[in-house]
Amino acid sequence: MAMGDFEIRDDRAAGRLEAVTEGEVVGRIEYFVLDAPERALVPVHTIVEPAHEGNGIAGSLARELYAVAAREDSAVAPLCPYVIKWVERHPEQAPAAGPELIRAAKAWLSAHPERF
Repeated sequence: MAMGDFEIRDDRAAGRLEAVTEGEVVGRIEYFVLDAPERALVPVHTIVEPAHEGNGIAGSLARELYAVAAREDSAVAPLCPYVIKWVERHPEQAPAAGPELIRAAKAWLSAHPERF
């Protein structure tokens, strides 16, 4: 899937949604999958290589994360500050996560500090 001059791929095993251009990963959202209280993708970090900032990569990654979740009938429970801000600007593309889901995501993250 091409967006501008990069494509986005989901490396589910690694928990990374990656923006790739010319074979190089130029940005990524690191996430995990939560199973309870409901299935959700939980973005933790959004990282864009400095040379590629300002090209809309982070926003495209956030948009694609929500699209992946929608295709899988999953919620998104954003813990990443960038994704939280993106959601505030694009509420129509980003169904809100309930407080119970956010609490569960934070609890999982604090129980698995080695993951991120």
